[in-house]
Amino acid sequence: MNAGETADSSVSSRNSGSWAKFPRTHWAGLAAADFFTVEVWRKVRLIRDMVSFVIDLPTRRVAIAGISPVPNGPWMEQIARNLADEVAGFLRGKTHVIHDGDPLFTAKFRDVLRNVGVESVRLPPKSPNLSAYAKRFVLSIKSECLDRLVLIGERHLRHASDEHTEHDRLERTHQGSGNRLIEGVPERESGRVVRRERLGGLLNHYSREAA
Repeated sequence: MNAGETADSSVSSRNSGSWAKFPRTHWAGLAAADFFTVEVWRKVRLIRDMVSFVIDLPTRRVAIAGISPVPNGPWMEQIARNLADEVAGFLRGKTHVIHDGDPLFTAKFRDVLRNVGVESVRLPPKSPNLSAYAKRFVLSIKSECLDRLVLIGERHLRHASDEHTEHDRLERTHQGSGNRLIEGVPERESGRVVRRERLGGLLNHYSREAA
């Protein structure tokens, strides 16, 4: 597989030689897109919302791309436009985005990304290990945050999701990145240890104050 293949190309098999070379060749420009579902109280009943997210694989930085109780093609097309925005789009500087075969990754979604130079690479069925970082993020945000809240409406869900991604980006170390922060301030060597919290103490961060 190479960068010249079509936007809806797919990896031929989980252990193929092409896939073994693909991440190494394109790592700096590689992102992954995926979904997860969350049950949210809307008016008088629970509704299952779909959450779209993308992850920058080299840095592990994550962005929530969209939330909808009725995901469809136009919703995905708008998500693609937001991701591809030349000023603030999450995929600026990226060359490839990997995703599974979910039909929500429509031809229009792929075309919008292709028009800004981002190739869409569809993974083969039943191959979660090929998008392990995205799956690990889903486990983290649901087990540490969303599954512990009674979410009331989309606004509440978005706030909780954004708080977790900010915590993940600025305040927690990542073992896969040498126990470094993604973008946060490095830990001071001295000073009083203080606790900072998000979501009423559901997420906590400990750091040293400046002397």
